[in-house]
This record gives sequence, structure tokens and C-alpha cells, in this order.
Amino acid sequence: MGIVINQPLEVRLGEILEHLEITCADDLTEETVFAGGPVQIDHGFVLHNGSQAWDSSLKVSESVWLTTSRDILKAIGASEGPPQHIVALGYAGWEAGQLEEELAQNSWLTVPADSDILFNTPYPDRLKAAGRKLGFDISLMSGEAGHA
Repeated sequence: MGIVINQPLEVRLGEILEHLEITCADDLTEETVFAGGPVQIDHGFVLHNGSQAWDSSLKVSESVWLTTSRDILKAIGASEGPPQHIVALGYAGWEAGQLEEELAQNSWLTVPADSDILFNTPYPDRLKAAGRKLGFDISLMSGEAGHA
């Protein structure tokens, strides 16, 4: 599975938390929520930093976690959660072997999880930052798929 981190939704965090009957600190009500992908768009995912284990947390890298539980949303709403986080609705998913096949066909560019790109780079610049991490300017790529 994957979480898209650069496609904002029109809905804001305050609206999501209100729907879940979770109190939201005033300074967080307008926080951006992302379209994490087309699968289960009614499910929330939180990418975050920190080492605190929340219910239903999965370690993505040394400094990045993915959590799907309500406890982290309550903590974020109360300004007691991880200070760096991304809230997304839905995820991208693949059937068994599908992603491996797409990777073999050079359909994807992959980079290790990078907390600086995730949390410190404005979302419109995240794709370009990932390209720079791979050593090239992604804006110079054409929209045509192909093999090198």
C-alpha cells in the first residue's frame, strides 16, 4: 500500500475531527487533509514522526510511522499528538504481484521515506524534492512512459 502526500482535499482537519466527534484545537481546524489514494477513501491514515507507539502503528522508517487509529486523531486534535504529521483519507493499493510488475516496467520511481520531504517540504514541492533525491529534475521528464 502507499499513501499519496501531495494531493490536498477540499476538506480540512477540523471538519474530519468534527465528523468523528473529536475536539479540534483552533489552530488546527484549517490543516490540509490529503487524498491518500482511491482505496477506502472513508478510512484515515496519519503519517507522523516520533517514537511514541499509538494503537495500530506501523514503523515506515527510523523516523516515520503510519497510524490508523482514533487515539492519534484525539491527540492531534488536542495539540498533544506528534507535531509533524500528515492526515490522509484513503490509500493506493495493488493486487499481489502488481506493484512488483509495475516496478519492473519502470512505471514508478521510488525513494526511501524522507521525513524532511514529508514534513518540511510544502506539498506542491514534494514530487520535485523526491526527484532531486534521485539526482534529477523531475520537471524535465515527459508524460510519456518508457524504458531507459
